[in-house]
Amino acid sequence: MALLKAHERFLWDATVTLEALGAAEVVLWNWEPERDRLHLTGAARNLGLSPLLPECSSAAVLALSLPQDRALVEEILRVQAPGGEITARVRMRGAETCVWRGVWLEDGVRAAGVIVPETKFAASEQDTLTGLLDRRSFVARARERLQTAGIYTLVVGDLDRLRRLNEALGHERADLVLAALGSRLAAGFPPGALLARIGEDEFAVLAPETIDQPAEAMRAVLEQPLRVAGFDIFPTLSIGAVTAEGGDDAPDAAELLRRAELAVESAKTAGRGGAAAYGRSLESDGLSRLAMESDLRGAIGRGEIVPFFQPVVRLSTGAISGFEALARWRHPRRGVIPPDEFLPLCDEMGLLAELGSHMMKTSARQLAAWREAHRAAGELTVSVNLSTGEIDRPDLVDEVARLLKLTGLPRGALKLEITESDIMRDPERAAVILGELRAAGAGLALDDFGTGFSSLSYLTRLPFDTLKIDRYFVRTMGSNEGSAKIVRSVINLGRDLSLEVVAEGVENAGMARHLLQLGCHYGQGFGYAPALSAQEAEVYLNESYADGAAPVKARG
Repeated sequence: MALLKAHERFLWDATVTLEALGAAEVVLWNWEPERDRLHLTGAARNLGLSPLLPECSSAAVLALSLPQDRALVEEILRVQAPGGEITARVRMRGAETCVWRGVWLEDGVRAAGVIVPETKFAASEQDTLTGLLDRRSFVARARERLQTAGIYTLVVGDLDRLRRLNEALGHERADLVLAALGSRLAAGFPPGALLARIGEDEFAVLAPETIDQPAEAMRAVLEQPLRVAGFDIFPTLSIGAVTAEGGDDAPDAAELLRRAELAVESAKTAGRGGAAAYGRSLESDGLSRLAMESDLRGAIGRGEIVPFFQPVVRLSTGAISGFEALARWRHPRRGVIPPDEFLPLCDEMGLLAELGSHMMKTSARQLAAWREAHRAAGELTVSVNLSTGEIDRPDLVDEVARLLKLTGLPRGALKLEITESDIMRDPERAAVILGELRAAGAGLALDDFGTGFSSLSYLTRLPFDTLKIDRYFVRTMGSNEGSAKIVRSVINLGRDLSLEVVAEGVENAGMARHLLQLGCHYGQGFGYAPALSAQEAEVYLNESYADGAAPVKARG
């Protein structure tokens, strides 16, 4: 008898059911389309559904939902066959995003299910590495924020060269970098900002108008140097931003995020550390990309991709010492296309090895022609960039040896530029290959030195003859003390190791003088000339010989 009474105390009557549903923040629903009646019971107030209790029409549900989510509500109410499943995320006015789940029980007669806050379906809202919101939770929270009237800016920052960072340091150390950046982002913004890590190398901020210049704030807090496991890291970001007005007619958060990420892709075309704002013109880029992929196939064989030549100038005398060969695509309809627009496609399409070989051959032949035609050009060099992984190309050393023999170029006239990340993937193997390239007669330059993904110890063991300071640090050394320290350090290191130092990104005569005072040997950049076609480079060469020095802009 006692057992029976105990059992009766725990029977699920209506009151107990409602208490359980309220505690769990769950609403049960039952939809009868023939009667146009939706029945609700449970924690409706917490989910913004109390105006619909205990039953309502489909029109009432549509009226309470946000305008941009009404199509989702119509889909929930659409009649399906028995067993048809219902899953949708819907926002009601003044409430957080709710997930509707259910199933059709009878053919066109009845469907039933539950409604819960979206966060109830997420095991955790946080990105485990950084402690920031993850992508899904960021979108959900952003939807809620955007329901409130006001101006909002969504900023996405993409960490440049994360793949190189992973290759150089390994994933565990790269994760330490990402975790540190997440901590900096959290410390750098006030509580009113919504912060997240939305991808492997992407951070996002949704900022109300009370936060001034959130894109600049993100760059300021994340682009500070840091040291991880004995490595100096100098992160840079490509940043995209989009502004929207909150309220009833606010755009969906996922759509706003898509626009910001589209702006990031546009920013990347400007090079490392770029920034862009969303505009309607960006929407056509997807179609343009497909057309470009089609045109790119066969472009090398048709002779459309050619080297352009940027002068490298000896800072002490102003004399041209050589050129860096940079790929340009002379498209038959679109004109000259810069490398940032087609090199990533070459990488995806597996064309980088073919392109690298083509650039090396055409550049060496052009240098040989200049040296033969101009007696004063006898000391000229040409530098060619090796693309990621090209150092491992099996026939690279043999091709360099054959090319130097064919063109008659002396040792060191053809310089190969290799990035730090390519070296750090396998320093011991790189040392062997670089030694073979040096023995074959190639000069060797370490490109983008100072980007900080490597230890300095390997420099003493590898046969480089040149260090190239990344243009970002040269361009910002006048306004950023961190950049200035890096430039000075690289120049001093080059002197200590008896290596020539080339500064990229020289924009004017004042910058050239300052670099010379620091002890830098060579400079290149728009202050002297952009990358020139072979014909334009020869004219520039002749003019510099006639004037005794390469012209340099007074300001820039």
